[in-house]
Amino acid sequence: MSKIDVGVILDLGPLDGKMMESCISMALKDYYSMHNYTTQLVLHTRDSHGDVVDAGSSAIDLIKNLQVQAILGPQSSSEAKFVVDIGNKTRVPIISFSATSPSISSTKTPYFIRTALNDSTQVKAIAAIVEAFGWREIVPVYEDTDYGKDMIPYLNDAIQDVNARVPYRSIISPSSTAVQIQNELHRLMAMQTRVFVVHMRPALSSQLFLIAKKVGMMTEGYVWIMTDSFTDHMISMNASVVNSMQGVLGINPYFHKSKSLDNFRSKWRRKIFQENHDIHDADMSVWGLWAYDSVWALATAIEKVNTVSPRFNNLNDRRNSTDLEALGVSQIGPKLLETILQTNLNGLSGKFWLKDGQLQSSAFNIVNVIGKGGRNIGFWSPTLGISRKLNLTTGKNIYKTDKGDLGPIIWPGDTTKEPKGWELPADEKKLKIGVPVKDGFSEFVKVTKDPDTNATTVTGFCIDVFEAVIGSMPYAIPYEFVPFAKENDKIESAGNYNTLVKQISIQKYDGVVGDVTIVAERSLLVDFTLPFTDSGVSMVVPIKNDRRKNAWIFLKPLTGDLWLTTGAFFILTGFVVWVLEHRVNGEFRGKPMEQVGIIFFFSFSTLVFAHKERLISNLARFVVIIWIFVVLILTSSYTASLTSMLTVQKLQPTVTDINDLIKNGDFIGYQKDSFVLELIQHMGVHQSKLKPYATVDEFHKALKRGSRNGGVSAIVDEIPYIKILLAKYCKKYMMVGPTHRTAGFGFAFPKGSPFVPDISRIILNVTQGKKMNTIDDTWFGKQVNCSEQESSNIFSESLTLDDFKGLFLIAGVASSVAFLIFLSIFLFEQRNILTSEGSISQKLSSLAKQFITEKHISTHGSKKMCPFGCRTTGTKESIKAGYDASSPQSPTTTVSLHQEDIVFASEESFPWTEPGTPIQHPTSFIEMTSIN
Repeated sequence: MSKIDVGVILDLGPLDGKMMESCISMALKDYYSMHNYTTQLVLHTRDSHGDVVDAGSSAIDLIKNLQVQAILGPQSSSEAKFVVDIGNKTRVPIISFSATSPSISSTKTPYFIRTALNDSTQVKAIAAIVEAFGWREIVPVYEDTDYGKDMIPYLNDAIQDVNARVPYRSIISPSSTAVQIQNELHRLMAMQTRVFVVHMRPALSSQLFLIAKKVGMMTEGYVWIMTDSFTDHMISMNASVVNSMQGVLGINPYFHKSKSLDNFRSKWRRKIFQENHDIHDADMSVWGLWAYDSVWALATAIEKVNTVSPRFNNLNDRRNSTDLEALGVSQIGPKLLETILQTNLNGLSGKFWLKDGQLQSSAFNIVNVIGKGGRNIGFWSPTLGISRKLNLTTGKNIYKTDKGDLGPIIWPGDTTKEPKGWELPADEKKLKIGVPVKDGFSEFVKVTKDPDTNATTVTGFCIDVFEAVIGSMPYAIPYEFVPFAKENDKIESAGNYNTLVKQISIQKYDGVVGDVTIVAERSLLVDFTLPFTDSGVSMVVPIKNDRRKNAWIFLKPLTGDLWLTTGAFFILTGFVVWVLEHRVNGEFRGKPMEQVGIIFFFSFSTLVFAHKERLISNLARFVVIIWIFVVLILTSSYTASLTSMLTVQKLQPTVTDINDLIKNGDFIGYQKDSFVLELIQHMGVHQSKLKPYATVDEFHKALKRGSRNGGVSAIVDEIPYIKILLAKYCKKYMMVGPTHRTAGFGFAFPKGSPFVPDISRIILNVTQGKKMNTIDDTWFGKQVNCSEQESSNIFSESLTLDDFKGLFLIAGVASSVAFLIFLSIFLFEQRNILTSEGSISQKLSSLAKQFITEKHISTHGSKKMCPFGCRTTGTKESIKAGYDASSPQSPTTTVSLHQEDIVFASEESFPWTEPGTPIQHPTSFIEMTSIN
């Protein structure tokens, strides 16, 4: 059996050191009683007395004189920082189960193994609690040691990730007296923040809470959150300490309860009481469990390395070498380090596995100090966030930070009322908030002075919005309004808005509230919150009454090109229908002028669906059906547009473009001391054509007089002011022209102010909620409603050709296809002309003559044809007489015919036909019908 020397460095004075020593010895005994082994650890314990030098000396002694292959400890982070450098130089693994400072890592010192949780792993759990309750400021209270300071940067980052901030850090030295601690607590009481995160070792934390209760900081409204070190040791605290901590929240690592853990706790208590008769009440902390598991991990790794006689190689054999240079290097150190890092086992503290040289956490308990100890109210895990019950095997990784998932909490002061996280101290300095002083538009900001008391009152829409926002903040912002006025008895403005904003940069004001527009020039000096009003600059002009008493108003619904296109399609459709019907329909024949008249009359009569001509050709019917559909859409659209023009469009602006005002040399008004002046000048308006006004009534009078009578033709201003003007004179003016973009009104604060992001978030809540509607109604709701005017200011535009391109395309394609089909059939019938001899012009002339003079003969249903050029029926004699007198120019006659007198062709009477067939004639016909 091979003996392996292992060093142990602990502070054996406090209870923690004794607890860990007993856990280490019990772990070694349990391991070898439960395993077959070929190696055995031999422990060599040294007392560091909590001193860095003693810890370093002990490490040198253990390595140099005993050649230990590993060191368990040291206990504190400050001691570990020195010892790990020795281990790194000699390649001896340093295994610490209580040095939790994040500043020590295996990245810088690879031979350092942390079998405990890094302090930075708990900051996200603390931040989750802060986020769940909506607190926006916390103050960390920590000891002035490496253990205390090294975690704070990680805590700051985690707090910022949940949109909170750290306005102050309270640092307390471990050697501080009670008076010094009390003075620091009084400083905290003078602040408005009431959420404190305590990160101290148990001895200093106990003293802190005893004094905090004494000075009145364990009452209603305060929030205290403990980190895992103190929470885990709380059960071993004196009853007076626990009594002073009632209502405190804390976190500590989560361990799965098991029978083996309960049995070990019982054995450990018996052992610690037997060895230390002065200890009457103690419980094992998480450090003891980690110490126990660390011994098992080291023993398991030594067995795997299976070395018989480990030795050190000397680095330097010179006689005058220092002790550090004479220590040598462990032969099995690298292999042992690698084996320990790969060790996985189920220990008393749960699953023991290392990543990046340190133990990994699964979850934290969230406890509430009630009575004699902590009561579990929930859990926090990296994947689930805050939860009432912990189930890490569900596979549903939905991270939540909902305070509703925590159990009931008793807060300091023995109350269940949830603390706001801040209180307003009576002596806290108030922010000086500058407000503009102006003559007009008092709906936004109004400053008045009581002549008797000389007290100043600030009211208005912007003031109400600011007060609503501040009232919804998660912490207090004490403030007072300071009018930007001259130093005299009268309330007179001390400058324009740009000058007002500059007062922030010269630290005269801590902020500015009012109808201050967010513009680029001002944003270079201050930080603005999100806007809380409509944005943009527009133009107001007088209204001219337009009743549309225009004789040619009926032409307005359609544009000129649409009128021309429609007329062309009327003529085209009439021509195509005439072509298709000319050879088969007598109603489409006659003298040339009559045929031209038919073309126009038929096509335009479809406009009112008054066409009476009977169509025979199916192609013509197809064309007319498509065209009637187009006409239906056109007439419906025309009627709607004309109706809108005659009934809806009543009011028109006198001008719609500022460029027209510039060309005409008209005067333009703007609000006094507004940035709009520079904007108008950039548009090309000369300074001599601009007139400043201060009130709504001045705007009205100037617009009423007009540019020719000493007034203005238009007012250019921001939309919120324009709405005030239109609300009062909605029947006289309207807003026209393009809107120039601006960001709207915002609150101004110094560059980098922490209030800006928080106030901006609250502005979104206020402006989107019911409170904003109440504020609007208070200041603007009593004005005349101009919604009717807004609906009447709809300018109906004429319909364009682009709106009907599809319809005309359909009609054109239908007419073209029908015409091409007819032309193909006609040319096929006249193919003898096409194949005859003669020139092209002769052939075209013959085709035209055939089209004009030849009449196509067809049958329709039961109708018969007769050779008399008349639509008639008759007796045998009358038919014969009609035939004898027939000629192409003979008039049409109608003769009654009885059923018994129906005549059919016979060889005797109609030699040019076959017997039994209807009477036919090449150029005329007679219709035969059966009459009962």
